[in-house]
Amino acid sequence: MGTLIQYLGATLSCPKRLKLQPVASRARCSAEVGVSTRQLLQQLDKELAKGDDRAALALVKDLQGKPGGLRCFGAARQVPQRLYTLDELRLNGIEAPSLLSPVDATLGSIERNLQIAAILGGLAAWNAIGQQVFYVALGLLFLWTLDSVSFYGGLGNLLLDTVGHTFSQKYHNRVIQHEAGHFLIAYLVGILPKGYALTSLDALKKEGSLNVQAGTACVDFEFVEEVNAGKVSATALNKFSCIALAGVAAEYLIYGIAEGGLDDIRKLDSLLKSLGFTQKKADSQVRWSVLNTVLLLRRHEGARTKLAEAMSSGKSIGSCIEVIENFIDVSDI
Repeated sequence: MGTLIQYLGATLSCPKRLKLQPVASRARCSAEVGVSTRQLLQQLDKELAKGDDRAALALVKDLQGKPGGLRCFGAARQVPQRLYTLDELRLNGIEAPSLLSPVDATLGSIERNLQIAAILGGLAAWNAIGQQVFYVALGLLFLWTLDSVSFYGGLGNLLLDTVGHTFSQKYHNRVIQHEAGHFLIAYLVGILPKGYALTSLDALKKEGSLNVQAGTACVDFEFVEEVNAGKVSATALNKFSCIALAGVAAEYLIYGIAEGGLDDIRKLDSLLKSLGFTQKKADSQVRWSVLNTVLLLRRHEGARTKLAEAMSSGKSIGSCIEVIENFIDVSDI
């Protein structure tokens, strides 16, 4: 997966190998969101629909931590930040290479099958209609070139993703769990999700662009402002590092290995490089983020499962937030 796996593979000395235990719990999230809170969540959906991120975030912050309000938003207790060794990750059931080296075997298999079908179909057509196949092949080559140059492979990705969701339940389920991981971790660390798409076709309908794939978008103007200023706070970086790795972490916990999320890892890698992180510093950031994210997802498996169901049904952001608040089932998040 590139340099991030090198960060995690670096040999670091540590005098002790400590098995980390989940952080102790303190306070239970509300079992049920009140009527007034539900109304405000409906208003949240309206603000997000209008594209008013600042108003939407203000609504959520107004409910944050209040009795009967949103007691789970930004309330995640996180592991202490320090340099963790690979042994410490393994003692907590985390094999970093399996988590941070996603290979999309499912879509890769589908793509190979489509290529084989195209070749066999072309040979059959050649026998049936002869040289006309040549002109058809030229037409397809032109479309492929146009897609590569004008749409950066967007049409091909759209076709492949659509076939994957249609014919592979495994791929479909992975994408849902992946995006639910992003959504849940973002909410728990205090970053408001503002939209999600589970298919490239859905993303095309919502964004009107072939270059937008399935994913979870967040209200991130504060982080963007810090990045543009070249002064990203440790708190902001910690939040977005965990969010970036939440998708692969969710897949890893459910399936034992991640397939999607390579682009997420590359973006985090690029961000750390742009901030001037040395390999050792980047190594520390990634390992802490992996451990913190995995422990949070383990602790709230029930909420993530219900959230995935809600997202699969196309529920609104406000409704998904309500699901999280209702199904956090431990005495502390």
